[in-house]
Amino acid sequence: MKSTEKDAGELEEIGDTQLDEQTVTPDTQLNSENMDGDAKKTQIYSSNNRLRHAGYLKYVSLVVLTIQNAALGLSMRYARTRDVVMFSSAAAVFMAEIFKLLICILLVIKESGNVVKGFHTMYATVVLNIKDTLRVCVPSLLYVVQNNLLYVSASNLDAATYQVTYQLKLLTTAFFAVIVLKRKLKRWQWCALGILAGGVALVQLSSAAKETTANSQDQSKVIGFSAALAACFISGFAGIYFEKVLKESDISVWMRNVQLSLLSLPFAALTYLLKDPARDLLKGFDGFVWYLVILQAAGGLIVAVVVKYADNILKGFATSVAIVISCVASMYIFDFHLTVQFALGTVLVIGSIFLYGYVPKKKEPRTSLSV
Repeated sequence: MKSTEKDAGELEEIGDTQLDEQTVTPDTQLNSENMDGDAKKTQIYSSNNRLRHAGYLKYVSLVVLTIQNAALGLSMRYARTRDVVMFSSAAAVFMAEIFKLLICILLVIKESGNVVKGFHTMYATVVLNIKDTLRVCVPSLLYVVQNNLLYVSASNLDAATYQVTYQLKLLTTAFFAVIVLKRKLKRWQWCALGILAGGVALVQLSSAAKETTANSQDQSKVIGFSAALAACFISGFAGIYFEKVLKESDISVWMRNVQLSLLSLPFAALTYLLKDPARDLLKGFDGFVWYLVILQAAGGLIVAVVVKYADNILKGFATSVAIVISCVASMYIFDFHLTVQFALGTVLVIGSIFLYGYVPKKKEPRTSLSV
């Protein structure tokens, strides 16, 4: 998009130059100057509108991401503890991938301008360039495994503990960024990762110390934490791998997500067949489960919008607010009892998110006029 806008600007400049060369009378010169002035005003007005639109999208996407993060953890926990016919988590992951694919196809069509161009672009990118498409096989498989593990974690951990523990993905993402992308972390980022690990440890110790309730006899804190930890490692590696693929090509994010979802569907279907071979695909799917499927499908797309229009600090703020919402809501929905140890661990996790995303202000260069 940036190169297109640049090319368009260069064409406008060439057109203006040719127009000036052809004009010979004072009247036409005056009209040309007036047109240039109007064009500049229009350009400034259009630029201001784009900035306002981007600012609006930034805060709207952050609010939506906050609500989605909090709602997903709470909804997954509630869906797995209801006294109803239980749905297959593997089937829910499979259906979420279908919805995600449909949403991405619509976004690619919108980017292309019309349906015909959209499908032509997808055919050229996904089918004709099959070698590039197969590059996302690794993250597509990993994301399917990760989403299934998150259901296991939500089934065994309360929503607040699950939400805090899953923030360990920041630690694993940083680890793989250093190993795979050779990225260098700042001192405060290493400090933030240490604080994050300590905060999650406090939360887990607090959770393990609580007495088991009647409705949690079939749940295992060890299994829940292990599933969340495995999901964090998978999320970290898959995210860094996908980032590497995105940076090595000029294919749009939405087109990459089309490739990702197309390749995820076979893996999700195979996981369902291996895990629940005798179960009807949509058994146990009621209105709440369909809502959960759509919520999960929209999660990755919302993050993509936030990354495009916002920054890491604001994204961290959204994540932190989501943790607070989950903790407060769990007290009323799941009879969750907040302890001092859990609260301290949560504060450390939230603080580590902000510290990791901290970007120091660059010092202004001193000039000869500076005092």
